Amino acid sequence: MGRLSGFRYREVARKLKACGFQFDRQAAGSHEIWYNAKTNRYTTVPNHPGAIAEGTLRAILKQAAIDPDTFLEV
Repeated sequence: MGRLSGFRYREVARKLKACGFQFDRQAAGSHEIWYNAKTNRYTTVPNHPGAIAEGTLRAILKQAAIDPDTFLEV
């Protein structure tokens, strides 16, 4: 298990808010679109029970242009 594993939706949402993102709209199924007006970036976040897979979280951070180290510090 890597250092980005084991994060649940609520933790990811809290950290995204701390990085300047806000909920924008509901997407297909249980996915949400989050937007950062400062960087003009969007990212898609799954709102599922349980932990978000590490690869999925890495993809979210890549879309959002957030460094994993920054994400962990927030």
